[in-house]
Amino acid sequence: MPDAELFGSLAATAIGVCTLLIVYLFTRRLMLPGIQAVVTKLSPERIGSLSPLLTKLNRRFAGMLCCVFFLATFDSVYPVGEFAAEVFKTIGQTLLIIHVGFIISSIVSIAGAIYNQLEFAREVPIQGLIQVVKLITFIICAILIVSILLEKSPTYILSGFGAIAAVTLLVFKDTILGFVASIQIAANRLVTYGDWIQVDNYGADGEVIDLGLNTVKVRNWDNTITTIPTYMLVAGSFKNWRGMQESGGRRIKRSLNIDMNSIRLADDELTKTIGQTIALKDYIKMNSLPDPVSNLGLFRRYAEGYLKQHDKINTSLTLMVRELQPLNHGLPIEFYCFSQDKRWISFEHLQAEIMDHLLAVLPLFDLRPYQSVTGQFSPAINGVAGTKPTVKVANDTAQDPSE
Repeated sequence: MPDAELFGSLAATAIGVCTLLIVYLFTRRLMLPGIQAVVTKLSPERIGSLSPLLTKLNRRFAGMLCCVFFLATFDSVYPVGEFAAEVFKTIGQTLLIIHVGFIISSIVSIAGAIYNQLEFAREVPIQGLIQVVKLITFIICAILIVSILLEKSPTYILSGFGAIAAVTLLVFKDTILGFVASIQIAANRLVTYGDWIQVDNYGADGEVIDLGLNTVKVRNWDNTITTIPTYMLVAGSFKNWRGMQESGGRRIKRSLNIDMNSIRLADDELTKTIGQTIALKDYIKMNSLPDPVSNLGLFRRYAEGYLKQHDKINTSLTLMVRELQPLNHGLPIEFYCFSQDKRWISFEHLQAEIMDHLLAVLPLFDLRPYQSVTGQFSPAINGVAGTKPTVKVANDTAQDPSE
């Protein structure tokens, strides 16, 4: 009865396929989500954030159970020929290995997500190690799949790796270097998530948003993304601003070039003129001044006293006003201190506020800042239009620009 046998085979196959669908739907829709819901109730905050990863694990676990059920019941349920049986079993074993690899990958991802919830995770990132574990897992799965397809032992496949070792090292050169660099970065805490780093060779200047096995992603302050090879952070040099962020202040280091022709000894008249606008005794210990003192010496001491009394300057850190080496464009006076507020916008506003004030009081000390153009063009003389513009130059008379 060929028709009866054919009908029986089709019925058995249909029953087997339906059983697989029922097993998948039961585990995927009922059993595993129920377990996930119970576990989530134990710690809603920590485990609730892992919901997407747990859902992916459930889907892969359900697929693995279907593969196991298919292989376990194949001989008794599916009436096919010997060659077809070998093909279907090979496909089932391959899918089983693939699902197992993805399940291990999901478990590693969940473990990494749980680790990232710990307090010290930002200081010791393990993203690179997680990627290495996943890479090793998929390499092992690939070896097992090839051994099944070739019907050879995995040791036979591994024995052939010696012949292609050079090619393997060449292909995975960046991965191997990145793996070693990731271990050094994690062990020495060179970089972590949220660090402000500056790598001039790659044009990176911003916040670290990802630490991978092969690349490090930096979000620059203009919102562009720069990728840097992980091993370059160890092989090359970079600047990490974490120390500044963890310290008591952010450094202000600005200089002002003084016209050396304006430096002179201060007399009583100058001191009296300054005192009409600024109470010098509030900023300078007058009895500690050298005799005689220059107007630049008064200005330096006033600037230092002004910085010490500024409520936004951290006086517990280094604070000084000093003279640098005289140059052909004036005598640089450097203001060195630390702001309490380390935020970028507040820091820049504070720098501008200090320099604006010091530039504004500079004429009170009879001092002039040096600049390349020391005069200004006057478009008219005595309000008469059509007159040639003149250039007013310090310590000189008006000159015709055509001369």
